[in-house]
Amino acid sequence: MNWSTPSEFLAMGGYGLYVWGSYAAMLLLMGAEPLLARRRHRQALQDAAEAAASDRSQP
Repeated sequence: MNWSTPSEFLAMGGYGLYVWGSYAAMLLLMGAEPLLARRRHRQALQDAAEAAASDRSQP
């Protein structure tokens, strides 16, 4: 495909909404994954620390 203007490139022959929407969804999910992984990691560390503390307090 040969585009002569930037607007033709963005329109992608009528499929621009699907193409750019897919890119936007991918960027959103790829951006959210490290944040969610960090949150899960912190929660796992907190759960492990609580489990260790409760093991120490039991006779």
